[in-house]
Amino acid sequence: MGKVEDILNDLRVSVETWDKELAIRAVDRAVEAGISPFVAIEAGLARGMSTISVLFDEGRLYLPQVLAASQTMQLALERFGPLKLSESLSKGLIVLGTVQGDIHEIGKNVIKAFLRGGGYTVIDLGKDVPPEEFSAAAKEHGADIVGASALMTTTLICQKQVVDVLKDEGLGDVKTIFGGAPCNQGWVNSIGGDGYCACGAEVIDLVRRLLNE
Repeated sequence: MGKVEDILNDLRVSVETWDKELAIRAVDRAVEAGISPFVAIEAGLARGMSTISVLFDEGRLYLPQVLAASQTMQLALERFGPLKLSESLSKGLIVLGTVQGDIHEIGKNVIKAFLRGGGYTVIDLGKDVPPEEFSAAAKEHGADIVGASALMTTTLICQKQVVDVLKDEGLGDVKTIFGGAPCNQGWVNSIGGDGYCACGAEVIDLVRRLLNE
């Protein structure tokens, strides 16, 4: 294995094993070797996060491990700071939140971890978020996608309200993704949403399709 391949492998492994010290060493070696941040992310860090996604989907990893892997990747990205890692390296900006009347956040936090680990910028609005707040955040941050989670049947209607408010505010071009226990593809289709995500491991592929990556 050549030097570049060895460094990229260490970047991948650091995320897969949420080894922050290895991530820092690998980033420093990448800088020294002249590997571009984009290559380091795509061929190293992101591959590690893809492994985490598969293991999570298979039930071999759980939320704490996903968060640890995501945090390791974030640390590695921040380590590229002295190189003035440009905002253009972010693949897109996504606004996330749990809809109004619902205080469940675990599913939303899993989605956030995978998206951030995959190189996307995520604005997390938290829980119990009114439809108008999703719209305001999308407009303020120039969001590419708005994602809203609903974990109770009684709050499912709020996902439709998110779609309606975005259209009313002239943000119809912003893509929307939805998930949560009572949510399904048929519901998302019926409210005019763009994507349904059943679990965190699926979100990267879904977002890539919506953004035509």
